[in-house]
Amino acid sequence: MSTVTTQLISPYGGQLVDLLAAAADRDSRQHYAARLPALQLSQRALCDLEMLATGAFSPLTQFMGQADYQSVLDNMRLADGTLYPIPVTLPVEADHSFHLGQEIALRDARNEILAIMTIEEIYPWDRDKMAEKVFATLDTRHPLVAEMHRWGPINLAGPIQVLQLPKHYDFQNLRLTPAETRTRLEATGHQNVVAFQTRNPLHRVHEELTKRAIEEVDGVLLLHPVVGMTRPGDVDAYTRVRTYKALASRYYDPDRIVFSLLPLAMRMGGPREALWHAIIRRNYGANHLIIGRDHAGPGNDSSGKPFYGPYDAQLLVEKYSQEIGVKAVPFQMLVYLPDEDRYEEVDKIPQQTRTANISGTQVRDEYLLNGKALPEWFTRPEVAEILAEMNPPRYRQGACVWLTGLARAGKSTIAQILTILLQERGRSVTILDGDVVRTHFSHELGFSKEDRDANVRRMGFVASEIVQHGGIAICAAVSPYRATRNEVRNMVGTDHYVEAFVDAPLEVCESRDSKGLYDRARRGELKAFTGIDDPYEPPRHPELHLDSVTYTAEENAHRILAYLIAKGFIRDEENNG
Repeated sequence: MSTVTTQLISPYGGQLVDLLAAAADRDSRQHYAARLPALQLSQRALCDLEMLATGAFSPLTQFMGQADYQSVLDNMRLADGTLYPIPVTLPVEADHSFHLGQEIALRDARNEILAIMTIEEIYPWDRDKMAEKVFATLDTRHPLVAEMHRWGPINLAGPIQVLQLPKHYDFQNLRLTPAETRTRLEATGHQNVVAFQTRNPLHRVHEELTKRAIEEVDGVLLLHPVVGMTRPGDVDAYTRVRTYKALASRYYDPDRIVFSLLPLAMRMGGPREALWHAIIRRNYGANHLIIGRDHAGPGNDSSGKPFYGPYDAQLLVEKYSQEIGVKAVPFQMLVYLPDEDRYEEVDKIPQQTRTANISGTQVRDEYLLNGKALPEWFTRPEVAEILAEMNPPRYRQGACVWLTGLARAGKSTIAQILTILLQERGRSVTILDGDVVRTHFSHELGFSKEDRDANVRRMGFVASEIVQHGGIAICAAVSPYRATRNEVRNMVGTDHYVEAFVDAPLEVCESRDSKGLYDRARRGELKAFTGIDDPYEPPRHPELHLDSVTYTAEENAHRILAYLIAKGFIRDEENNG
């Protein structure tokens, strides 16, 4: 198959290969691929395919084989010794029907054929080993650790012939390949390029930070926001890009900035991911990367502590900067000095200096959700206006209350009472009860772990859609497995998710069981029944722990209501009226 090859000078881009088939070959290859066995790619795999196809993951040109995968886990290097810190693999289910030497069509969610893959390797991988070595944690509050629990246990690898890239209809003029980006950067005439990795809206502090970096390296800024997959709960990519456009066009020297979008699926892997970002930006033409506090960090773990140290990422990139050809431009936290109308790094300020700073939580909770204008020293008016448009008051935003616990713990009764209390206060509420959901759109599923997880994910998906559109979803399901519940948390977004553990001892639940399900399970008539011959994994740190023995269902419903009022999802009518 013909390909277009672009030679670029870079430690990691010396042979950046555009894997797209030549136009003359595409129609015939599409017809051929239509007859092949197909694999529908996940959103993450689609992002990875695009990055592979355009050379953004150079020197990778395909999903990793076993030798590369294992070497990356153990040594942060490919099998040939090239530094590469993050595995890029293509997992499939254990019951797949693929075999070595087979050609398969890689399709997107709409069944569009994107590529042909020739399978050269089929190999198993271990979730826990990958979690420990790459992300340094088994805690399922880490979004990738939770997500990996639904990846298939087998990886496929082999050469890829890309027929077309995934289609994007948004911001098309900003979706530049590595080759296109490098061409634009070279046209600026600057030797040094400093890239800025971003997944959040840009405020004045980011503007100041990037302009200082431009001056420090005497170069040009590659403003390169991620528009693939970022941390669950982040501001949506459309809103973020609109803020970047507003700033880039008005507040930067046009000869000192190149603005391009990056279709990367982030792993939120902290230090390892920061090093990966540096390699990727080398392929796009940068030789510097701004590394801030907790770069690519996923937030806090189940105990409330950060997964990674604030400057671990800076240290790792600095360690390998000479090898990869990308120098870290580290910055400490910047704060505003109101008496001097400027920003400064916090470690350079005398102790008694008056400062001002607004955290991301304050931006959301104190300003946007209360309709309060962000101060101009903090953000440009154009950015503030875009954020205000996309952030209605908290009491108009959606939320998911996820009631989990053993069968007959009291989840459904609490859900019904809570629904009435919320409707009484003017909120739109949808109950997703585990038994009802099974009846209507999971009727084909059994009670194996895989089927239970599938049922919970379906509920989670529906709940996330309800929340996205401003409604409240109350989900009442046993949902026995911790990792899958955390996956749902990530679907919905942590800031909009309330996990309520409805706690009742097994003997109490059995005594309440009018249907006799527990008795049947103990007699062996029902297999894999939670609490009898299948485990229930209670939440480690739920937002609410509801004792359904000491307290009535109504009292527990009022506890949830009070929590939602305290978080701003419900107006406190008694104190406001």
